[in-house]
Amino acid sequence: MVKYTEPGLIEWLRRRARLPRDARLIAGIGDDCAIFRPRGSPSDLLFTTDMFLEGVHFTRPGAGPADLGYKALARGLSDIAAMGGTPTFCLLSLALASRVSRRWIEDFYRGLLDHGVPLLGGDLARADRIMADIVVAGTVPRGTALRRDGARAGDSIYVSGQLGASALGLATRRGRAWQIHKRPEPRLALGRFLREKLHATAAMDLSDGLSLDLQRLAAASGLRAEIVMPPVFPGASREHALHGGEDYELLFTLRPRTRVPRSFGGVALTRIGTMRKGIAGDVTLDGAPLPPLGYDHFRS
Repeated sequence: MVKYTEPGLIEWLRRRARLPRDARLIAGIGDDCAIFRPRGSPSDLLFTTDMFLEGVHFTRPGAGPADLGYKALARGLSDIAAMGGTPTFCLLSLALASRVSRRWIEDFYRGLLDHGVPLLGGDLARADRIMADIVVAGTVPRGTALRRDGARAGDSIYVSGQLGASALGLATRRGRAWQIHKRPEPRLALGRFLREKLHATAAMDLSDGLSLDLQRLAAASGLRAEIVMPPVFPGASREHALHGGEDYELLFTLRPRTRVPRSFGGVALTRIGTMRKGIAGDVTLDGAPLPPLGYDHFRS
């Protein structure tokens, strides 16, 4: 029986894979992107990688190949958005099952390229199922990347959009929720707005569910979080919104006196709570403990 969790493995690895004493390596394991600072550059470089596996992240029949290609890259672009960055290029390693046709492959790449991000290379292989490993590189002005560990006690907690749409879409496979599940929109412009105009103190994307991702942000910042129920997508349940995952909205913190618009680019920005001093990583919802029940690859 598996007796470990994804966060536990990541923390174990983070402690052992320590950054070398190189001033150019700003951040490694434990955030949405690694940060590298070229000597003399006005910009920091962002790097993220993400796997997209048949039977784990998607099934066939289901979404078409163009939607799968689009989503494979959207997942990585959401990490760049969470740090307030701009994507510059991507790499894709793609393993294909023998039953996959040439047309399917071409449609997959067309969907990936719909984002307008240059594809500079990658690898192709044969396997017993479809597996995509995407790498995305981006840039952010030197020293300005949004990270998970910057929140301070008293900061307000916000989310973008309505949560639970993707989980509802996966469960029902119909309507707008299904379209959102198949083609999530990385909040790239919003991430830059949070960095440039609102001066967010911390941020991350909501990929594994609010309950788990907020626990990660709070733990990284050494704080606890008090929240109320976030905005829920019409038709979705509380469980979808709190634990469902794959919303790819942004979770962020701001200084309490920050003037925040109700929306940005048609996406609602909603205050849901406050960061507090206390046990790092503790999260309460309406005063009661909120367990981190979002998606964990290794949870039984």
